[in-house]
Amino acid sequence: MALRRRVQTAAARRGAPDRPCDRKAGQRSRVVQDRRNARKTAANSDQVQRLLASCDTSTRSGCRDFAVLTMLVRLGLRAGEVAKLQLEHIDWRAGEIVIAHSKGNRTERLPLPADVGEAIAAYLRHGRPASTQGRTVFVRITAPHHALTTGAVTQIVRHAGERCGFEPIHAHRLRHTAATLMLRGGASLPEIGQLLRHRNAITTSIYAKVDRDALRSIARPWPGDVA
Repeated sequence: MALRRRVQTAAARRGAPDRPCDRKAGQRSRVVQDRRNARKTAANSDQVQRLLASCDTSTRSGCRDFAVLTMLVRLGLRAGEVAKLQLEHIDWRAGEIVIAHSKGNRTERLPLPADVGEAIAAYLRHGRPASTQGRTVFVRITAPHHALTTGAVTQIVRHAGERCGFEPIHAHRLRHTAATLMLRGGASLPEIGQLLRHRNAITTSIYAKVDRDALRSIARPWPGDVA
């Protein structure tokens, strides 16, 4: 109920002068709208399978694109985080992957699921050009073999969607999808938040489309709320 009161207050202040407290209230109001938008952006499991199947893994580019899409869907990574991935970021022995945040200079370790590891390994064996000079995992197939940019990763997703006949799809939609599929599979909010590296439980609820009761169970009281 406290969260609802805060959101209602934020909506009522939209026409007020732009004071710092009003900006914070507006941000809380946008959380609700973003959660509604997330319902429209998450792909379902059938669409995910079609996206992956659209990659021709008998080709170098298909191997690369399949690995990129698998990472986005299974780990909920941002396009920039996939683009920044280096060979030394993959700890095959420990079964972990180091993620360099696209927001800031932080790094975190995530578990490397078997299917993600297999997709990356197949790309490294059959897709990544042997003449590549740098340490970036995902590169252009044609020379010069420069590292993929964030925009190039987004284009991989968009082109896969076009092959499937989907409406325009952005890489960030697959981040929503990863959270939603985890939720449907029985994962808890803290588990989803840990994978997506969220610092705020409300942010996780936007991605995972959590109902009000689930959100209330982990939300912290707003400053000034009466217990």
